[in-house]
Amino acid sequence: MDKLTSKIVGMESELRHFALKLTADQDSANDLVQDCMLKALDNKEKFVHAQNFKGWMYTIMRNLFINNYRRVTREMSMMDDSYSIGRQNLLEVEDGERFEYAYDLKELHKVINAVPESMRKPFLMYVAGFKYNEIAEKMGLPIGTIKSRLFFVRKRLQRELKEFGK
Repeated sequence: MDKLTSKIVGMESELRHFALKLTADQDSANDLVQDCMLKALDNKEKFVHAQNFKGWMYTIMRNLFINNYRRVTREMSMMDDSYSIGRQNLLEVEDGERFEYAYDLKELHKVINAVPESMRKPFLMYVAGFKYNEIAEKMGLPIGTIKSRLFFVRKRLQRELKEFGK
């Protein structure tokens, strides 16, 4: 192992600390550290300023984090657009059913929007057709967290819509 490779590998604990500050999630931080080290190893021949090695590594990690965040935001925006189109299609029913159906959707959206954002996003993705593992991957969360959040939202919807029906 050459000197630069051993320096990159030796930065793992410092990178993990920085990644945890950026992501606030252990699994996402581990993924970010792995991506950063891989990128640094793939591009080690481009490193020229020996006195600023840590700065180079932190810059790689920060850029990876920003790019991942932008990608997830873009994907969520596309998902929200397709969800809005689907919701519009649901409202385009026969005039006789339109009022009742729109009223139920209005109540449903009110209940969904009352759910905290961290729970609402996975639920909307699930409704849009994403699988548990896809949601977990896109949000950078463990699959168990996604399942429990979906369970929570479903239970809340059942409870509040049952009260609405009374």
